[in-house]
Order: sequence, then structure tokens, then C-alpha cells
Amino acid sequence: MNTRLDVAGIGVGPFNLSVAALLAPLSELKTAFFERRPAFNWHPGMMLAGTRLQTSFLKDLVTSADPTSRYSFLAYLVAQGRFYRFINAEFPRIERREFADYLRWVAEQLPNLRFGNEIREVRHNGERFVLHFADQTVEAEQLVVATGSVPHVPDWGAPHLGEQALHASQYMTTPFSAKGKRVVVIGGGQSGAEIVLDLMAGKRGEAASITLLSRRPTLEPLDESPFTNEFFTPEYVGAFHRLPQERKAAIVERQKLASDGISPDTLRQLTQAIYVADFLSPDNSRPSLLPFREVCAMRRDGKTLRLTMHNGFDGQDEQMDADLVIFATGYRSALPSCLAPLSDRLRRDRHGRLALREDFSAEWDGPAGQRLFFQNAGRLSHGIADPQLSLAAWRSAVIVNSLLGRRHYNDSDAATPLNWTAPQASPASTTVAA
Repeated sequence: MNTRLDVAGIGVGPFNLSVAALLAPLSELKTAFFERRPAFNWHPGMMLAGTRLQTSFLKDLVTSADPTSRYSFLAYLVAQGRFYRFINAEFPRIERREFADYLRWVAEQLPNLRFGNEIREVRHNGERFVLHFADQTVEAEQLVVATGSVPHVPDWGAPHLGEQALHASQYMTTPFSAKGKRVVVIGGGQSGAEIVLDLMAGKRGEAASITLLSRRPTLEPLDESPFTNEFFTPEYVGAFHRLPQERKAAIVERQKLASDGISPDTLRQLTQAIYVADFLSPDNSRPSLLPFREVCAMRRDGKTLRLTMHNGFDGQDEQMDADLVIFATGYRSALPSCLAPLSDRLRRDRHGRLALREDFSAEWDGPAGQRLFFQNAGRLSHGIADPQLSLAAWRSAVIVNSLLGRRHYNDSDAATPLNWTAPQASPASTTVAA
């Protein structure tokens, strides 16, 4: 069986779900998005009760591009019959579980998603892309690739993954008991703090001890102040993309807490829980918070995992024993393995990163009429917002407009109050002295 498409999507996470939602109403393009999983499921391992998004619900899959879309979060609320209840509850941030249900709801409605379809490899036959499946091939003029993210575990920890060591992405989907165990959580970001709170509540049994290790000098808050949020605007992304490549990495590093800090509400919950454990409920588990620790090794000693770390504050080396280690060490973006036949044809910078144009299409050696658009692959080409949900709908609008060759969806906004670049000098009249 051979099918010919205008646009094929590789992977269905939130980002490609957004593109699919904007493409679905457009009858002029034949589109399909392929996903090997049997159904949509967003971060099931981290759906802890009470955890909230770090961004506004208005920054959903479609609203900034098309506020009339039937796939908006507000449309979801109306469809679920709880619009007024939601408004009256005055949530400052919505629960992650509700947003995950919204994403699932959209996925179930879209006609252009194909779950349970694993792409074995993608090649180019000189005229178009050819997607090879187990029992069919599909040809497409354009590709939209969701690079996805894979759990990151440090090299020294990876050999120990199993019953006594797991990544945070598996926290809610892995049956385990913390009762009577020395539990060490590695990672000082949002996930690490949420897991410590969950362990303190005893939902996995009362631990003998709970320790949070972090390389950071303290538990650092997410910077969501008004002017920092200007990093998450179309104008800033455009200005950042036009910068010389050698300037970008240092700028992104300085903006780390704009996207990779702990929400102030979670920090408040954690410090209050520790206060209660210290003074009001001394029998409760009280965590040890150890910042400025760089773990450099972990080895097994019988049934114990022994961690060796360096204290960046006083310069000392330390050791700690654990019965259970949880890696809240984040994720890394990765190209789908099916793109291996095209990998050498994609232009990269000297660090191996994809060269992406402003419309998120990759530079490659194939025909100009066939393009590959990449999502979540441009943190150092388009800026700090690239892996975040904040600009998902805007980026999707940019991609869809580029696919159409015209501006169908809104992909701009009012100018930011911050001047990122030097003002262009206007022609000046020349005054000649008498």
C-alpha cells in the first residue's frame, strides 16, 4: 500500500499535536501524523496530584494562532461542562492532570492522527520523502518532526537503573515502596521538589530518610516576572534567531531560571511542609536538602547504593548511602531513529546542532521544495522558549503558514517594550559648517 501526503508528521507529542490541530481544518492539504504509541499520553509518570503547569492555560495548542479553534482549552472546558466551575475556582495555574486530559481530548478528536504506526525509516527518493512502515510506505512532500525528549540519567547512574534507581519520568508508573528506605532524589528543579513533597506525604510509605541533592547553590525559583516573560514572545524569538550563532549559548545559559526553576508555589509548599515536620509533627519525615553537591559516582555495596559527591560550597568530598535513588535530572531532545538515512544530509553547526531557518525548517542538501520542520530542536537557534509549551501554538502557526506559503494563521503580536537590538540609524542630514 502506498499513500501520498502533502504533510507527514513524525511523532505525536504536544508540539506536533498543535500543528495537527491547526492543519486539521485545512482541506487543501492532505496530512497525517504518525505515532508508534497506541494512544496519546502526556508524561504519565509525573502526574502527581496537585502539581500545576508553570504557564497560563491560554498558552494551549491553538489559541494564540486561532482563538476560534474548536481545539482550544476553553473549548475543552465547555465540552466537559465545567466552564463556569473552572472560572469560579480562580486557579492561578491549572493542574497538570487537567491539561493532560485536555491534550488527550484534542488527540481523540483530530482526524489526521495515526496511532500505533511505527515508522521504520525515512528516505528521500529524489522527488519526495518516503516513510517506511512494517506493512506500507507513505510518500510526503513535507515533514514535520517532533524530536521528542528522552529521560536523561548521568553516565555514572545509568548502569544502576532498575528496582533501586529510576528516573522521575517513571515515578507514577513504577510500583515501589519507600517504607523504611533511605531515599535520595537527585535534581534541584521542579520535578525533584514535587517528588520530595510526595514522599513527605507518605504516599509511598514512610521513608526512613529523604534527601534532595542538587548541583545548584540553593533551591532556585522560576523567574516568571513580567520582563523575563518577554523571552517568550514572537519578537524576541525572531531577534534571537538573527544573532550570530557564537553569541547564543551564553545568552541561553544566563536565562536558565526563566524556564528551569521551581515554581514559587511549590517552594512555598515545601518550606511549609518542612516547618510542620520540624515543629508541629516531629514524627513526619523531614527531608535533608543538600545544595551545591555534584554527584560524581555511584556504586553498589551489597543492597546499598553508595554515592560520592563533591561539595561546591566548602570544597569537601562526601559520601552517602541510599536504598532508593530517583533521578530528577531532566530530559534531552533526540532525533527519531527513523531519520538515520537522512541524518548526514542535514546541515549542522560545529557542535552538531541542526541548522534551522526562522520558520523552523532545517537546512539540508535535498530539493528546496521538500522541507523538514523540526520542533524542540532549536533551543540554541530560536532561544529559551523553544522546548516550552509557552509558544507552541505560535510556532505551529509559523510552520503551517510556511507550509501553505501564505499567512493563514496569526503569527505575530504587539511589539515588546524591551529593545533587544540596537536601533537602526536613520539617515541624517549633513550640516556643513560655513
